[in-house]
Amino acid sequence: MPLFGAHMSIAGGCHNALTAAQQHEFDTVQLFTKNNNQWDARELTPQDIEQFHGTLKTTKLRFATAHDSYLINLASPDPVLYQRSLEAFVIEVQRAESLGLSYLVMHPGTPTDGDDHAGIQRIVQALDHVHARCHACRVKILLETTAGQGKSLGWRFEHLAAILDSVKQSRRLGVCLDTCHVFAAGYALANARDYENTMRSFDRLIGLSRLKVLHLNDSKKPLGSRVDRHEHIGKGHLGLEPFRLLVNDPRFQKVPMIMETPKEGPNKEDMDVVNLDTLRALVGKKK
Repeated sequence: MPLFGAHMSIAGGCHNALTAAQQHEFDTVQLFTKNNNQWDARELTPQDIEQFHGTLKTTKLRFATAHDSYLINLASPDPVLYQRSLEAFVIEVQRAESLGLSYLVMHPGTPTDGDDHAGIQRIVQALDHVHARCHACRVKILLETTAGQGKSLGWRFEHLAAILDSVKQSRRLGVCLDTCHVFAAGYALANARDYENTMRSFDRLIGLSRLKVLHLNDSKKPLGSRVDRHEHIGKGHLGLEPFRLLVNDPRFQKVPMIMETPKEGPNKEDMDVVNLDTLRALVGKKK
């Protein structure tokens, strides 16, 4: 059985995301380590860290993962925003490390001036800087595939390959593949042939060995729309077939599969259970 999980709320403390994941019978979990829409963060106390470590050990969740703040833009041509993003990302790495997380997922960034090459170089310089300042940190930074909305980088596998090829300590990096994002970016997944062609392209340019986390999200928008809008599993333009192929792919049986599907209604996290049941029903299912 694949390792299924979802992004969970940290309301009341980071450890609560772990508790909620266990209650939902997840195998893994993703969380923010701070409010993702604010630059500043309350410092994690020794008590916070001890409580998180204890809860993680008790729940036995595997490959607990953080996602960085959406405010961070390491491709920005604005020197003030770039520096602020760089300092904020260092803190994100340090927080993830102190909590003992396996991975930290990041969006590569957006060169708002439209210069992709310069944006990639700024990301590379930032990651080299972060690795130097966080030289003892074991948490692995994962570059996430994006939908390509606006001028964001990461919607082509070539963007991520260029970053991985240029960062000095590239072994400390991996990739997170988001199904909604790659589909919106124009990578077909609709049937076995499309799915395998996309995975072959990823392997050729990046390497499947670098794929450490999968974000399982359907898409509200069609193939190639370059619009990032997540939908419940099987309820969007992707449908169930790509997810059936993914959850039965022997190459990904130990890769965390984390849902970021919409949380709706009075008990928002109940939809995570619905989506989890949908995914589990696909395991072992033949077309």
